[in-house]
Amino acid sequence: MELLVRYLDRSNSISSVMTQDVIKEENLRDDLKYYFMSPCEKYRTRRHKPWKMGVQILKIIMITTQLVLFGLNNQLVVAYKEENTMALKNLFLKDYSGVDEDDYCVAVYTQQAVYDSLYYVLDQYSQLGQLSVGPISYAEDEDGKLQPLIICKEYYKRGGVKPSDEAFDIDAHLETVCISHDPKTANQWKTKNASFFELDFYRLVDIKITFQLKGINLQTVRSRELPDCYSFYVTITLDNQCHSGKVKVFLDIDSESSACRDWKISGTAEKNTHYLLVFDGFVILVCISSAVLCTRSIVLAVRLLQRFSRFLDENFNRKVCEDDQKEFLNGWYVLVIVSDILAIVGSILKMEIQAKSLTSYDVCSIFLGTSTLMVWVGVIRYLGYFQKYNVLILTMKAAFPKVLRFCCCAGMIYLGYTFCGWIVLGPYHEKFEGLSRVAECLFSLLNGDDMFTTFAQLKDKNILVWLFSRAYLYSFISLFIYMVLSLFIALITDSYETIKKYQRDGFPLTDLQKFLREQKDFPVVEENGQTAVELKHSVLCCCQRVSANDDVILIS
Repeated sequence: MELLVRYLDRSNSISSVMTQDVIKEENLRDDLKYYFMSPCEKYRTRRHKPWKMGVQILKIIMITTQLVLFGLNNQLVVAYKEENTMALKNLFLKDYSGVDEDDYCVAVYTQQAVYDSLYYVLDQYSQLGQLSVGPISYAEDEDGKLQPLIICKEYYKRGGVKPSDEAFDIDAHLETVCISHDPKTANQWKTKNASFFELDFYRLVDIKITFQLKGINLQTVRSRELPDCYSFYVTITLDNQCHSGKVKVFLDIDSESSACRDWKISGTAEKNTHYLLVFDGFVILVCISSAVLCTRSIVLAVRLLQRFSRFLDENFNRKVCEDDQKEFLNGWYVLVIVSDILAIVGSILKMEIQAKSLTSYDVCSIFLGTSTLMVWVGVIRYLGYFQKYNVLILTMKAAFPKVLRFCCCAGMIYLGYTFCGWIVLGPYHEKFEGLSRVAECLFSLLNGDDMFTTFAQLKDKNILVWLFSRAYLYSFISLFIYMVLSLFIALITDSYETIKKYQRDGFPLTDLQKFLREQKDFPVVEENGQTAVELKHSVLCCCQRVSANDDVILIS
């Protein structure tokens, strides 16, 4: 009798332990199923409202609206700077045609033309108030004095050149001499500095004219926003470094905007930035909420992965396979968090710009534009819950590793053609003058753009280079268009066909998917391909890639 009681107690304890293990396994399965459900399925299952999806939709609307508002304002700023640059070129450059020649504005070829260009700048600067139709004037220092125009000429310290005798004597040390020109003494500058303008052109390297102007962007008044005050730092360079008989004239402008110190606006255009500041603040709150929710989901995924890993280790002494680990590490959440951070930083910069504390329009545009791009890309995650819309995501996921490896190999050949074209064809073709321009030209050729022009523009003065250019261009076009590009498309097409086959016949199951489907018995496949034994009381088997070839990627 006593033995029977002990046996029953032992049986009850074993049954109790098995019951607890079964309950623990079912709880883990339920939690995993719920985690991988779509927002709609979660709502139908537990009536859990999809707050995260709602926040993402609200964030898309708000960030896009914010970007549009900032973009419209930024267009006014960019247009103002570009038109001012064009106006100053027409004001200060003699015989400027309105279009830059290559990388410079104007070129002069005679000594008199150099003097005329130099005197023209000084005369125009002296009459700026009577010439310019825009709200622009001379800059003043802290004491209220006009900032002068400064002319600096750089030349070799000593030199003598006799081309007829093929002789020269040059001291390569450079000297710089500068004078200043005040608009108030415009009628005296030529007589007082006559010696300065006696130029030895064989020693002259360049002449730089620098001055500062002030302007106000009044067009923003129509947008019910305070106008910005601008400082324009103008540099005009007469470049004679080549000593080829051609002097290039450049005009460069650096602009800085700031809040005007004294302003008064009457009528309907009043200071109206507080509404936008409130809107930007609300955008920041929405982005913070989105980042917190996505971080919470990542933490939950890590905990579920730890529970699942512990379950495997305790029951089957195995680790979670790589494919299942990728299911828990959701890259979409990382993308959303990064976009939230960029949107928060961009919104703060935008608020500072509207408050006239900062003028970093370009930096703010990069942050806001990149965050908006990532937000809209993140929408694909919700489309991925629908099988018909999921083909793009699955194809990209399957093709990306193979395409990346392929691009690394093709990139080596591309770089070789880039360096070769730059060093050989650079002196003879404008599209090959710099490494970046060569890369852009080859990329255009790769896409079938502007082929005949690239062939026709090559100078045929050197027959050896002309023959090399034909071999170079024909080989590049044939190799990359007919072979590399075709293989690139074939890799993506192959991945697409694989995904279509899986969608029709079913995707290969991983440990996680088998566990979620409550399959208790799984055959263990030996190396010879035959079924040897079955694992009783098991819900898992080793992660295997069942495919016709080694290149197939299993995607859940």
